[in-house]
Amino acid sequence: MPLLDHFHPPLSERRPWESFHTTWASALADVLNHDILPAGYIALEQIHPGAALEIDVATFTEPAAPAVANGAGGTVTLPRAIWTPTTAPMIIPASFPPSATIEVLSTEGGRTLVAAIELISPANKDRSSKRRLFAAKCATYLSRGVGLVIIDVVTSRQGNLHNELADLLGLDAAFRMSAGQSLYSVAYRPLRVDGVERIEAWPSPLAVGEILPTTPLSLGAELCVPVDWEAAYSEACRRRRVEEVVG
Repeated sequence: MPLLDHFHPPLSERRPWESFHTTWASALADVLNHDILPAGYIALEQIHPGAALEIDVATFTEPAAPAVANGAGGTVTLPRAIWTPTTAPMIIPASFPPSATIEVLSTEGGRTLVAAIELISPANKDRSSKRRLFAAKCATYLSRGVGLVIIDVVTSRQGNLHNELADLLGLDAAFRMSAGQSLYSVAYRPLRVDGVERIEAWPSPLAVGEILPTTPLSLGAELCVPVDWEAAYSEACRRRRVEEVVG
């Protein structure tokens, strides 16, 4: 299935991106788990709609701390681990974009994050603050030695988040993609070689109507696996019956 435009009619109206975004992440996790990842690794999709958690402290009344027997015929009231700070002197405006991330975990000796795949959404690109926030998230992965792949198929907004990451890392123009390249994927592999840290990168320009590539996913200094974007995308299109819209 060649890459389609999910952000303009007819797909934008009949198969909303939010639904397809979630389906694509799930399909990619399935492809990784069934066909790609070796034993000892698991891919888990993490879908975050944004800052959806709301707490209104004024609407809750805490019950009294429980009294329990003290073993000497009496009771003792258990203290509660509650501490109330002073009113915050600063309220910072914030807007947390939704995200669809596939985390790859090593399951040997406990779960350890070794790689992440980020499916970029329009909200990641709609303003400079969101673009910087996404770049900072990517930089955090790489600084922890976590392999990373990002993919951007958003046709409704311009901008290149790989270039935002390059700017954040203070890299010169040689490490940037073309300013007009707004559809792309990039795989990153953080390494330390002979005591020198570096990031290997595989940028791949994308275009509507073309087949999606296979990109490397680093699970460690000596292990990479192929991410079959075409297989995952085709499966997501099948699950959402996209062919009924595009013919």
